[in-house]
Amino acid sequence: MAAAAAGPLGALQAGRARLVAARCARLGLGLGLPGSATSSRAGPAICARGWARAGGAAAPRRGYSSEVKAEDELRVRYLEEENRGADLKERVKMHPSEVGPFVSKTRAVINEIANLPVPTIAAIDGLALGGGLELALACDIRVAASSAKMGLVETKLAIIPGAGGTQRLPRAIGMSLAKELIFSARVLDGQEAKAVGLVSHVPQQNEEGDAAYRKALDLAKEFLPQGPVAMRVAKLAINQGMEVDLVTGLAIEEACYAQTIPTKDRLEGLLAFKEKRPPRYKGE
Repeated sequence: MAAAAAGPLGALQAGRARLVAARCARLGLGLGLPGSATSSRAGPAICARGWARAGGAAAPRRGYSSEVKAEDELRVRYLEEENRGADLKERVKMHPSEVGPFVSKTRAVINEIANLPVPTIAAIDGLALGGGLELALACDIRVAASSAKMGLVETKLAIIPGAGGTQRLPRAIGMSLAKELIFSARVLDGQEAKAVGLVSHVPQQNEEGDAAYRKALDLAKEFLPQGPVAMRVAKLAINQGMEVDLVTGLAIEEACYAQTIPTKDRLEGLLAFKEKRPPRYKGE
């Protein structure tokens, strides 16, 4: 999967904000913990440090296909705190002509995260300010520890969120409140973020400082047993349906549902139900 690049104010600062991507294309692999590579059959490591695509990302493809992108063997991947991003001290040294392309590349990489065809969970255990929060907003689900801090604070530096924040924050919490937070550059803690609907879960921070990450893994474990094709097209139906009127959205849902009908997994699900056993999905 593509991982995160820098945001305007430095993505994923040192507070262990991590990204967990539940890769559901292949259900033969187990769920690995940080630094592990557990698998029930041969395949690449399912947990590894994230990486950023620095070049121009391909434009998201429209349509209702359930095809997977590369690395479809991966089930879970996370970004460690070492994958931070831009340092404001570095930004000061940038020539004005360099800033636009830099932000454009950042936006493209974060769009790649948003367009992954599998569920993604942002786990915020520390700071997610500026680009860090923009990265989290590109994920399907956000989990923040009670002690986490997050906000789009760019207006303090006389700029605006440039990697999707002005568009994704209003879609997540509503236009009026998003404007208030961006205009004020306010920083929220985990409980405040939950209250406004920015995050879904707020576990109490633990001594290890990874409460959000652990909660994200628990959620990923809930997602992993489901049918891979169903997961991909469900995400596609939701994402594209939210951008259109209800009638068009229902047509999108119908087209996405049709993708599941000819699959072997659908028949396996029915057979497993009849035989009262867990299904063995293969993403086919």
